[in-house]
Amino acid sequence: MEKFNNKILIIEDEEALYSVLRTKFISEGYNVLIATDGLEGLALTENEKPDIILLDIVMPKMDGITMLKELRKNSWGKDIPVIVLSNLSEAEKTQELLYQGVSEYLIKTDWSLEEVVKKVKEVL
Repeated sequence: MEKFNNKILIIEDEEALYSVLRTKFISEGYNVLIATDGLEGLALTENEKPDIILLDIVMPKMDGITMLKELRKNSWGKDIPVIVLSNLSEAEKTQELLYQGVSEYLIKTDWSLEEVVKKVKEVL
C-alpha cells in the first residue's frame, strides 16, 4: 500500500458519506480531517493547511461556494486543490466553481469510492 501521509480535509455534512470517505482515505494512508459545514471547514483549512479538500456544496452555516470564495481570498488558501463532491449538477454553479479554481467537480451519485480516491491521487 502506498503511503502518502497527505492531509485531506473532507467538508461534508452528511455523516454516512464522510464516515465512508474517512475510513477509505485512512486505509489509503491519508491523514483525514472532517468539517461538517463551511465555517468549520474554513477554520480547519487555515489552522491545518490540508494538501487537498473534498468539498460539498449544500451545507449548513456556510455553503461550499461561499467557503471556496473565502478560501481563495487568502494567500494560504489560494493554491489548495479542491475537489467538489455534490449532488448539484446545475451548469451555473459548476461554472462558478470552476472559476474559483476547483480541480474537479464530481456528482456524488456518478462516482464510486475507488474513483474518488483515484481522482484525489491524480490531483495531488
